[in-house]
Amino acid sequence: MKQPTGSYPHVRVRDDGRAVVSQAGSVLLVETARKIGLDRAISAALAPWRKPRAVHDPGKVLLDLALAVALGGDCLADVALLRSEPAVFGPVASDPTVSRLIDTLATAGGKALTAIRAARAEVRNHVWKLAAGRAPDADGRVTVDLDGGLVIAHSDKQDAAPTWKKTYGHHPLMAFVDHGPGGTGEPVAALLRPGNAGSNTAADHISAARLALAQLPKKYRRGRQTLIRCDSAGGTHEFVAWLAQRGRWLSYSVGMVITDAIHQHVLKVPASAWTPAVETDGEVRDGAWVAELAGDVLDGWPKGMRLIVRRERPHPGAQLRITDADGMRITCFATNTPDRPIAELELRHRLRARAEDRIRAARSTGLRNLPLHHTAQNGIWLEIVQIALDLLAWMPMLALTGQARLWEPRRLRFRLFSAAGQLVTTGRRRILRLARHWPWTGEITGALERLTLLPNPG
Repeated sequence: MKQPTGSYPHVRVRDDGRAVVSQAGSVLLVETARKIGLDRAISAALAPWRKPRAVHDPGKVLLDLALAVALGGDCLADVALLRSEPAVFGPVASDPTVSRLIDTLATAGGKALTAIRAARAEVRNHVWKLAAGRAPDADGRVTVDLDGGLVIAHSDKQDAAPTWKKTYGHHPLMAFVDHGPGGTGEPVAALLRPGNAGSNTAADHISAARLALAQLPKKYRRGRQTLIRCDSAGGTHEFVAWLAQRGRWLSYSVGMVITDAIHQHVLKVPASAWTPAVETDGEVRDGAWVAELAGDVLDGWPKGMRLIVRRERPHPGAQLRITDADGMRITCFATNTPDRPIAELELRHRLRARAEDRIRAARSTGLRNLPLHHTAQNGIWLEIVQIALDLLAWMPMLALTGQARLWEPRRLRFRLFSAAGQLVTTGRRRILRLARHWPWTGEITGALERLTLLPNPG
């Protein structure tokens, strides 16, 4: 009787392989960091915390942690992945050295965070210039999305607290630059907060917005060309007034809570005043209409604010809220953008939902949990996560084309970074040969060629 062979081929495994490199596709991140000068900038920023006889550069250690997180790590010990491949990542510090550096930077408090953020802002400005027409400011405008997320704590950590979803952990508030339909997004702020921090705390939104603006090139830190978007958590008098303050003049598109006054005005809107909502392709959005409110409902708000409401048929199974009307789901947002059709402004605000994708990508890139105990330590960890997300946004922007530029971190890891290779030494050159049969080897080599064409950092 013929023995069944099973569904998979049987292979014999030995441990005597030589010059084999796992995660060979991660050279994309290494080359990106080198070409944009991120390694030099972080090293210069953390130079004050390097001891005279230290073997490892603090900047290199921090960037190694960010690379490990970008490759899927979620704790300090995952830097061991880089340590196992010195031919690609160079010398990597030991776990005790890494832990001591995090403790040192955490003890330094705001000084270390300020230094790291200044280095990131400097590199961001350079990357956007290199990207030219592919940069998020290619049309002369920048959109920043604010959004909060919950990070569950599975053990007792400093500032962990019960959350509004009846879980336990932290409630960070983050900001992302939207790359539009042709790209993903990059983080520009992460404000670590206790789990019981309020969703609509104006002071926290102002702090996060300040951090975000400081990350942008100087010409975008004030003026109408910078748009701040957020959901109804930012719909407070204090935050909207701060955005519209004289001399700051930022554009905004902020979700609003449906108050009783707004609800009563919606009920009085005549049928002729409702305009069909639109989709991104310009087609009419089925079952959705928009209208603009005026009158005393705007009393007490900054001058020039427009209040736009949308009514939409709820999807099957959805439960209506007390603020809904006539069987329609009612939502509302405020903006100070004049002379544009309300359907266009409503579509622009609806695209704020891309921030949810950025939060999901952050959770798969080190934000699934906060691995350290003290808040100051986890503040440093949040900066490491942001550097990792920066690299995962900048590399596609500079080196990938087509649909590959839209790939989220998980797909980048599965298709590009996880590619295996063989290290060959010939003469004085070291050559990394990627597997020919790997379906995405062409994407990797093409991206490396584009990075090679970029000018070396000065």
